[in-house]
Amino acid sequence: MRIAFFTDVFLEIPGGIPSSIKAQKTTLESLGHHVTIFCPGWKKQQPGISMDKQSHLSLIKNSNEDIIIVPSFKLLRPNGAPLAKSPTKIIKYINKLYPNFSSSFDLVHVHYEASCSIAGVKLAKKYHLKLVQTMHGREDIAIYTNVPTPLNYLVAPLLNFLHQKSLESIQKRKITLPKKDNYLIKTLVHRNMWELMIRQASLADIVISPSQHFAKNLEHYHAAKTVHVVSNGIDDELLAKYSFKIRERQQNDPLKIIWSSRVSKEKRILPFLESIKQSKCHKNIQLTVIGDGNQLQEAKAFAKANLTDTKIVFLGLVPHEELFQYEKDQHLSIINSYGFDTQGMTILEAIACGLPVIYADPAMDENIPDHCGLRAKNNTPAAMAELLDYIFENPELIKAMSKAALRASPSVMQSAQIKKLLNLYQSSSN
Repeated sequence: MRIAFFTDVFLEIPGGIPSSIKAQKTTLESLGHHVTIFCPGWKKQQPGISMDKQSHLSLIKNSNEDIIIVPSFKLLRPNGAPLAKSPTKIIKYINKLYPNFSSSFDLVHVHYEASCSIAGVKLAKKYHLKLVQTMHGREDIAIYTNVPTPLNYLVAPLLNFLHQKSLESIQKRKITLPKKDNYLIKTLVHRNMWELMIRQASLADIVISPSQHFAKNLEHYHAAKTVHVVSNGIDDELLAKYSFKIRERQQNDPLKIIWSSRVSKEKRILPFLESIKQSKCHKNIQLTVIGDGNQLQEAKAFAKANLTDTKIVFLGLVPHEELFQYEKDQHLSIINSYGFDTQGMTILEAIACGLPVIYADPAMDENIPDHCGLRAKNNTPAAMAELLDYIFENPELIKAMSKAALRASPSVMQSAQIKKLLNLYQSSSN
Protein backbone atom coordinates (compact mmCIF):
# COMPACT_ATOMS: atom_id res chain seq x y z
CA MET A 1 0.00 0.00 0.00
CA ARG A 2 1.28 3.49 -0.89
CA ILE A 3 0.36 5.90 1.89
CA ALA A 4 0.70 9.69 2.03
CA PHE A 5 1.03 11.19 5.51
CA PHE A 6 0.28 14.90 5.91
CA THR A 7 1.11 16.83 9.06
CA ASP A 8 1.87 20.38 10.17
CA VAL A 9 4.13 19.20 12.98
CA PHE A 10 7.84 19.53 12.32
CA LEU A 11 9.28 16.03 12.54
CA GLU A 12 12.65 17.07 13.95
CA ILE A 13 11.23 18.61 17.12
CA PRO A 14 10.73 16.10 19.95
CA GLY A 15 7.09 15.53 20.80
CA GLY A 16 4.28 13.03 20.84
CA ILE A 17 2.89 13.63 17.36
CA PRO A 18 6.19 13.54 15.41
CA SER A 19 7.45 10.49 17.30
CA SER A 20 4.17 8.61 16.73
CA ILE A 21 4.17 9.52 13.02
CA LYS A 22 7.74 8.33 12.57
CA ALA A 23 7.00 5.11 14.48
CA GLN A 24 4.00 4.41 12.25
CA LYS A 25 6.09 5.02 9.13
CA THR A 26 8.88 2.72 10.30
CA THR A 27 6.53 -0.11 11.25
CA LEU A 28 4.40 0.16 8.10
CA GLU A 29 7.50 0.06 5.94
CA SER A 30 8.83 -2.97 7.82
CA LEU A 31 5.66 -4.72 6.64
CA GLY A 32 6.27 -3.80 3.01
CA HIS A 33 4.15 -0.66 2.71
CA HIS A 34 5.46 2.65 1.36
CA VAL A 35 4.94 5.85 3.35
CA THR A 36 5.68 9.39 2.19
CA ILE A 37 5.43 12.22 4.72
CA PHE A 38 4.49 15.76 3.66
CA CYS A 39 5.35 18.33 6.34
CA PRO A 40 6.78 21.82 6.87
CA GLY A 41 10.53 22.33 7.11
CA TRP A 42 13.25 24.92 6.95
CA LYS A 43 13.40 25.11 3.17
CA LYS A 44 12.24 23.37 0.02
CA GLN A 45 14.65 20.70 -1.06
CA GLN A 46 14.23 17.49 -3.00
CA PRO A 47 14.72 14.69 -2.25
CA GLY A 48 13.80 14.52 1.43
CA ILE A 49 15.80 16.38 4.04
CA SER A 50 16.62 16.10 7.68
CA MET A 51 18.08 18.54 10.18
CA ASP A 52 21.69 18.50 11.19
CA LYS A 53 21.66 17.81 14.95
CA GLN A 54 24.21 20.57 15.46
CA SER A 55 22.01 23.35 14.12
CA HIS A 56 18.34 24.03 13.53
CA LEU A 57 19.36 25.95 10.42
CA SER A 58 21.72 23.44 8.88
CA LEU A 59 20.31 20.93 6.42
CA ILE A 60 21.85 17.73 5.18
CA LYS A 61 20.75 15.33 2.51
CA ASN A 62 18.80 12.45 3.96
CA SER A 63 19.02 8.93 2.60
CA ASN A 64 15.29 8.74 3.25
CA GLU A 65 13.70 10.35 0.21
CA ASP A 66 10.18 9.93 1.56
CA ILE A 67 9.97 13.11 3.63
CA ILE A 68 8.73 15.93 1.41
CA ILE A 69 9.22 19.43 2.80
CA VAL A 70 6.31 21.59 1.64
CA PRO A 71 6.59 25.37 1.11
CA SER A 72 7.16 26.93 4.54
CA PHE A 73 7.58 30.44 5.87
CA LYS A 74 11.15 31.58 6.42
CA LEU A 75 10.52 33.93 9.32
CA LEU A 76 7.29 32.71 10.95
CA ARG A 77 8.41 30.09 13.45
CA PRO A 78 5.90 29.56 16.27
CA ASN A 79 7.69 27.88 19.17
CA GLY A 80 10.80 27.69 16.99
CA ALA A 81 9.26 25.35 14.42
CA PRO A 82 8.66 26.01 10.71
CA LEU A 83 5.14 26.89 9.58
CA ALA A 84 3.66 25.64 6.31
CA LYS A 85 2.37 28.19 3.81
CA SER A 86 -1.19 28.23 2.47
CA PRO A 87 -2.88 25.01 1.31
CA THR A 88 -3.10 26.47 -2.21
CA LYS A 89 0.67 26.94 -2.44
CA ILE A 90 1.30 23.51 -0.95
CA ILE A 91 -1.05 21.80 -3.41
CA LYS A 92 0.55 23.63 -6.34
CA TYR A 93 3.97 22.47 -5.16
CA ILE A 94 2.87 18.86 -4.68
CA ASN A 95 1.13 18.79 -8.06
CA LYS A 96 4.48 19.61 -9.69
CA LEU A 97 6.10 16.68 -7.88
CA TYR A 98 3.17 14.33 -8.44
CA PRO A 99 1.22 15.43 -11.55
CA ASN A 100 -1.16 12.53 -11.06
CA PHE A 101 -1.33 12.17 -7.30
CA SER A 102 -3.66 9.16 -7.41
CA SER A 103 -1.18 7.13 -9.47
CA SER A 104 1.41 7.55 -6.69
CA PHE A 105 -0.73 6.94 -3.60
CA ASP A 106 -3.52 4.63 -2.52
CA LEU A 107 -4.54 6.40 0.66
CA VAL A 108 -4.08 9.70 2.50
CA HIS A 109 -3.60 9.77 6.28
CA VAL A 110 -3.72 13.24 7.84
CA HIS A 111 -2.20 13.94 11.26
CA TYR A 112 -3.19 17.53 12.07
CA GLU A 113 -5.60 20.34 11.15
CA ALA A 114 -3.56 23.25 9.72
CA SER A 115 -2.28 24.21 6.24
CA CYS A 116 -0.35 21.11 5.20
CA SER A 117 -3.04 18.85 6.65
CA ILE A 118 -5.76 20.81 4.82
CA ALA A 119 -3.78 20.31 1.61
CA GLY A 120 -3.82 16.57 2.27
CA VAL A 121 -7.60 16.60 2.71
CA LYS A 122 -8.13 18.54 -0.52
CA LEU A 123 -5.81 16.30 -2.51
CA ALA A 124 -7.58 13.19 -1.21
CA LYS A 125 -10.93 14.63 -2.27
CA LYS A 126 -9.67 15.86 -5.64
CA TYR A 127 -8.21 12.49 -6.58
CA HIS A 128 -10.96 10.41 -4.94
CA LEU A 129 -8.61 8.74 -2.49
CA LYS A 130 -10.00 7.52 0.80
CA LEU A 131 -9.04 9.76 3.69
CA VAL A 132 -7.96 8.79 7.21
CA GLN A 133 -7.73 11.52 9.85
CA THR A 134 -6.04 11.10 13.23
CA MET A 135 -7.17 13.69 15.75
CA HIS A 136 -4.21 13.99 18.07
CA GLY A 137 -4.97 16.73 20.55
CA ARG A 138 -7.06 19.34 22.31
CA GLU A 139 -6.31 22.37 20.16
CA ASP A 140 -8.93 24.32 22.10
CA ILE A 141 -6.91 23.96 25.29
CA ALA A 142 -3.66 24.73 23.48
CA ILE A 143 -4.95 28.07 22.17
CA TYR A 144 -6.88 28.99 25.31
CA THR A 145 -3.92 28.27 27.58
CA ASN A 146 -0.91 29.38 25.55
CA VAL A 147 -2.22 32.46 23.75
CA PRO A 148 -2.68 35.31 26.24
CA THR A 149 -6.16 36.67 26.90
CA PRO A 150 -7.70 38.62 25.18
CA LEU A 151 -5.55 37.74 22.15
CA ASN A 152 -6.78 34.15 22.21
CA TYR A 153 -10.32 35.46 21.65
CA LEU A 154 -9.07 36.91 18.35
CA VAL A 155 -6.76 34.08 17.31
CA ALA A 156 -9.28 31.25 17.69
CA PRO A 157 -12.02 32.84 15.49
CA LEU A 158 -9.37 33.79 12.92
CA LEU A 159 -8.02 30.24 12.74
CA ASN A 160 -11.55 28.88 12.50
CA PHE A 161 -12.44 31.33 9.72
CA LEU A 162 -9.31 30.54 7.69
CA HIS A 163 -9.92 26.82 8.13
CA GLN A 164 -13.53 27.17 6.99
CA LYS A 165 -12.56 29.25 3.94
CA SER A 166 -9.88 26.74 2.95
CA LEU A 167 -12.33 23.85 3.01
CA GLU A 168 -15.61 25.47 1.95
CA SER A 169 -15.39 24.13 -1.61
CA ILE A 170 -15.51 20.53 -0.35
CA GLN A 171 -17.40 20.91 2.92
CA LYS A 172 -20.80 19.22 2.72
CA ARG A 173 -22.22 20.21 6.09
CA LYS A 174 -21.85 23.40 8.05
CA ILE A 175 -20.20 22.97 11.43
CA THR A 176 -21.86 25.10 14.09
CA LEU A 177 -21.45 24.40 17.78
CA PRO A 178 -23.11 26.12 20.76
CA LYS A 179 -21.46 29.18 22.25
CA LYS A 180 -21.21 27.32 25.54
CA ASP A 181 -22.29 23.96 26.89
CA ASN A 182 -21.91 21.79 29.96
CA TYR A 183 -19.36 19.54 28.32
CA LEU A 184 -16.14 21.03 26.91
CA ILE A 185 -17.11 24.35 25.33
CA LYS A 186 -16.53 26.89 28.09
CA THR A 187 -15.67 29.98 26.03
CA LEU A 188 -15.74 31.27 22.45
CA VAL A 189 -12.11 30.17 22.17
CA HIS A 190 -13.10 26.57 22.88
CA ARG A 191 -16.08 26.81 20.55
CA ASN A 192 -14.06 28.08 17.59
CA MET A 193 -11.31 25.51 17.98
CA TRP A 194 -13.79 22.66 18.40
CA GLU A 195 -15.58 23.79 15.23
CA LEU A 196 -12.23 23.70 13.43
CA MET A 197 -11.42 20.22 14.73
CA ILE A 198 -14.87 18.81 13.95
CA ARG A 199 -14.84 20.32 10.45
CA GLN A 200 -11.51 18.64 9.75
CA ALA A 201 -12.66 15.27 11.07
CA SER A 202 -16.03 15.38 9.33
CA LEU A 203 -14.39 15.23 5.90
CA ALA A 204 -12.57 11.97 6.58
CA ASP A 205 -13.73 8.47 5.74
CA ILE A 206 -12.09 7.11 8.88
CA VAL A 207 -11.48 9.15 12.05
CA ILE A 208 -8.95 7.93 14.61
CA SER A 209 -8.28 8.97 18.20
CA PRO A 210 -5.35 7.72 20.29
CA SER A 211 -7.57 7.19 23.35
CA GLN A 212 -11.10 6.22 24.29
CA HIS A 213 -11.87 9.36 26.26
CA PHE A 214 -10.89 11.65 23.37
CA ALA A 215 -12.88 9.49 20.94
CA LYS A 216 -15.89 10.02 23.19
CA ASN A 217 -15.33 13.79 23.10
CA LEU A 218 -15.12 13.78 19.31
CA GLU A 219 -18.26 11.67 18.98
CA HIS A 220 -20.09 14.00 21.36
CA TYR A 221 -19.57 16.83 18.86
CA HIS A 222 -20.38 14.59 15.87
CA ALA A 223 -16.92 14.39 14.34
CA ALA A 224 -17.97 10.98 13.04
CA LYS A 225 -20.56 8.37 13.89
CA THR A 226 -17.72 6.15 15.09
CA VAL A 227 -14.29 7.40 16.09
CA HIS A 228 -11.87 4.50 16.07
CA VAL A 229 -9.30 4.17 18.84
CA VAL A 230 -5.77 3.32 17.74
CA SER A 231 -3.13 3.96 20.35
CA ASN A 232 0.12 5.65 19.50
CA GLY A 233 3.12 3.41 19.88
CA ILE A 234 6.85 3.37 20.49
CA ASP A 235 9.19 2.63 17.61
CA ASP A 236 10.25 -1.02 18.01
CA GLU A 237 13.54 -0.50 16.20
CA LEU A 238 14.44 2.43 18.42
CA LEU A 239 13.75 0.59 21.67
CA ALA A 240 15.61 -2.52 20.47
CA LYS A 241 18.85 -0.56 20.86
CA TYR A 242 18.42 -0.55 24.64
CA SER A 243 18.02 -3.01 27.49
CA PHE A 244 16.23 -2.01 30.67
CA LYS A 245 16.31 -3.38 34.17
CA ILE A 246 13.83 -3.22 37.03
CA ARG A 247 14.13 0.11 38.84
CA GLU A 248 14.89 -0.12 42.54
CA ARG A 249 15.26 2.47 45.24
CA GLN A 250 16.50 2.02 48.77
CA GLN A 251 15.27 3.92 51.80
CA ASN A 252 16.64 7.49 51.85
CA ASP A 253 18.10 7.20 48.34
CA PRO A 254 17.35 10.27 46.22
CA LEU A 255 14.07 10.01 44.33
CA LYS A 256 14.97 10.51 40.66
CA ILE A 257 12.22 11.96 38.48
CA ILE A 258 12.31 12.81 34.78
CA TRP A 259 10.12 15.36 33.00
CA SER A 260 10.13 14.64 29.24
CA SER A 261 7.29 16.83 27.96
CA ARG A 262 7.11 20.36 26.63
CA VAL A 263 8.04 22.87 29.30
CA SER A 264 4.83 24.78 28.74
CA LYS A 265 1.74 26.10 30.40
CA GLU A 266 -0.66 23.37 29.27
CA LYS A 267 1.75 20.70 30.54
CA ARG A 268 1.78 22.42 33.97
CA ILE A 269 5.49 22.52 34.72
CA LEU A 270 5.15 25.30 37.31
CA PRO A 271 2.50 23.48 39.39
CA PHE A 272 4.80 20.45 39.46
CA LEU A 273 7.75 22.52 40.63
CA GLU A 274 5.45 23.93 43.31
CA SER A 275 4.65 20.33 44.31
CA ILE A 276 8.34 19.64 44.82
CA LYS A 277 8.62 22.82 46.88
CA GLN A 278 5.75 21.65 49.11
CA SER A 279 7.08 18.10 49.42
CA LYS A 280 8.64 17.14 52.75
CA CYS A 281 11.33 15.23 50.83
CA HIS A 282 12.24 18.03 48.41
CA LYS A 283 15.89 17.91 49.48
CA ASN A 284 16.03 14.28 48.36
CA ILE A 285 14.42 14.76 44.95
CA GLN A 286 16.50 14.90 41.79
CA LEU A 287 14.61 16.23 38.76
CA THR A 288 15.78 16.03 35.15
CA VAL A 289 13.82 18.25 32.77
CA ILE A 290 13.96 17.43 29.06
CA GLY A 291 12.13 19.71 26.66
CA ASP A 292 11.60 23.27 25.55
CA GLY A 293 8.57 25.50 25.66
CA ASN A 294 6.97 28.78 26.59
CA GLN A 295 7.59 28.38 30.33
CA LEU A 296 11.19 27.19 30.28
CA GLN A 297 12.62 30.46 31.55
CA GLU A 298 9.89 30.80 34.19
CA ALA A 299 10.57 27.25 35.33
CA LYS A 300 14.29 27.93 35.63
CA ALA A 301 13.61 31.14 37.55
CA PHE A 302 11.19 29.36 39.90
CA ALA A 303 13.70 26.59 40.57
CA LYS A 304 16.48 29.08 41.22
CA ALA A 305 14.35 31.09 43.64
CA ASN A 306 12.50 28.30 45.44
CA LEU A 307 14.28 24.97 45.01
CA THR A 308 17.89 25.63 45.88
CA ASP A 309 17.94 22.45 48.01
CA THR A 310 16.65 20.31 45.13
CA LYS A 311 18.91 19.07 42.37
CA ILE A 312 17.26 20.12 39.11
CA VAL A 313 18.86 19.87 35.68
CA PHE A 314 17.29 21.50 32.62
CA LEU A 315 18.64 19.76 29.52
CA GLY A 316 16.51 21.49 26.89
CA LEU A 317 15.69 19.66 23.68
CA VAL A 318 17.13 16.18 23.34
CA PRO A 319 16.87 14.07 20.16
CA HIS A 320 14.04 11.59 20.63
CA GLU A 321 16.30 8.65 19.87
CA GLU A 322 18.42 9.59 22.92
CA LEU A 323 15.52 9.97 25.37
CA PHE A 324 15.65 6.40 26.64
CA GLN A 325 19.31 6.82 27.55
CA TYR A 326 18.27 9.50 30.03
CA GLU A 327 15.33 7.47 31.33
CA LYS A 328 17.41 4.40 32.12
CA ASP A 329 18.50 5.49 35.60
CA GLN A 330 15.31 7.26 36.74
CA HIS A 331 12.72 6.13 39.29
CA LEU A 332 9.66 8.00 37.99
CA SER A 333 8.33 9.78 34.93
CA ILE A 334 5.96 12.70 35.50
CA ILE A 335 3.10 13.85 33.24
CA ASN A 336 1.35 16.70 35.03
CA SER A 337 -1.11 17.98 32.42
CA TYR A 338 -4.79 18.14 33.31
CA GLY A 339 -7.60 18.13 30.75
CA PHE A 340 -5.17 18.55 27.86
CA ASP A 341 -3.41 15.35 26.83
CA THR A 342 -5.39 12.85 24.82
CA GLN A 343 -2.92 10.07 25.56
CA GLY A 344 0.55 11.33 26.33
CA MET A 345 3.55 9.78 24.59
CA THR A 346 5.42 10.47 27.83
CA ILE A 347 3.40 7.65 29.37
CA LEU A 348 4.09 5.20 26.56
CA GLU A 349 7.80 6.03 26.53
CA ALA A 350 8.02 5.43 30.27
CA ILE A 351 6.15 2.12 30.19
CA ALA A 352 8.26 0.94 27.25
CA CYS A 353 11.42 1.16 29.35
CA GLY A 354 9.98 -0.04 32.66
CA LEU A 355 9.70 3.40 34.23
CA PRO A 356 6.76 4.03 36.63
CA VAL A 357 4.54 7.04 35.95
CA ILE A 358 3.02 9.63 38.26
CA TYR A 359 0.24 11.83 36.91
CA ALA A 360 -2.60 14.20 37.76
CA ASP A 361 -5.36 13.68 35.17
CA PRO A 362 -7.97 10.92 35.74
CA ALA A 363 -8.46 10.77 31.96
CA MET A 364 -4.99 9.22 31.74
CA ASP A 365 -6.11 6.19 33.79
CA GLU A 366 -6.98 4.30 30.60
CA ASN A 367 -3.44 4.81 29.29
CA ILE A 368 -1.62 3.53 32.38
CA PRO A 369 -1.37 -0.28 32.44
CA ASP A 370 -2.31 -1.89 35.75
CA HIS A 371 0.10 -1.23 38.61
CA CYS A 372 2.45 0.86 36.44
CA GLY A 373 1.78 4.26 37.97
CA LEU A 374 0.10 6.35 40.63
CA ARG A 375 -2.23 9.33 40.28
CA ALA A 376 -2.45 12.26 42.65
CA LYS A 377 -5.78 12.68 44.46
CA ASN A 378 -6.50 15.85 42.49
CA ASN A 379 -4.74 18.36 40.25
CA THR A 380 -3.38 20.62 43.00
CA PRO A 381 0.32 20.97 43.83
CA ALA A 382 -0.49 19.85 47.38
CA ALA A 383 -1.95 16.56 46.15
CA MET A 384 1.09 15.84 43.97
CA ALA A 385 3.39 16.75 46.87
CA GLU A 386 1.52 14.26 49.03
CA LEU A 387 2.01 11.58 46.38
CA LEU A 388 5.74 12.33 46.15
CA ASP A 389 6.07 11.99 49.92
CA TYR A 390 4.14 8.71 49.89
CA ILE A 391 6.40 7.22 47.23
CA PHE A 392 9.52 8.48 48.98
CA GLU A 393 8.45 6.86 52.25
CA ASN A 394 7.62 3.56 50.51
CA PRO A 395 10.62 2.81 48.27
CA GLU A 396 9.37 -0.71 47.50
CA LEU A 397 6.70 0.87 45.27
CA ILE A 398 9.31 1.72 42.63
CA LYS A 399 10.34 -1.90 42.17
CA ALA A 400 6.75 -3.17 42.06
CA MET A 401 5.63 -0.58 39.51
CA SER A 402 8.76 -1.04 37.41
CA LYS A 403 8.19 -4.80 37.24
CA ALA A 404 4.64 -4.19 36.05
CA ALA A 405 5.82 -1.65 33.47
CA LEU A 406 8.38 -4.03 31.99
CA ARG A 407 5.68 -6.70 31.71
CA ALA A 408 3.42 -4.19 29.96
CA SER A 409 6.14 -2.85 27.66
CA PRO A 410 5.19 -4.94 24.58
CA SER A 411 1.65 -3.51 24.70
CA VAL A 412 2.84 0.05 24.03
CA MET A 413 5.04 -0.76 21.06
CA GLN A 414 4.00 0.36 17.59
CA SER A 415 4.04 -3.26 16.41
CA ALA A 416 1.18 -3.94 18.83
CA GLN A 417 -0.97 -1.19 17.28
CA ILE A 418 -0.24 -1.58 13.58
CA LYS A 419 -2.68 -4.40 12.85
CA LYS A 420 -5.61 -2.29 13.98
CA LEU A 421 -4.39 0.63 11.85
CA LEU A 422 -3.97 -1.59 8.78
CA ASN A 423 -7.45 -3.03 9.27
CA LEU A 424 -8.83 0.51 9.15
CA TYR A 425 -6.75 1.32 6.08
CA GLN A 426 -8.06 -1.73 4.29
CA SER A 427 -11.63 -1.07 5.33
CA SER A 428 -11.37 2.42 3.87
CA SER A 429 -9.55 1.54 0.65
CA ASN A 430 -11.16 1.65 -2.78
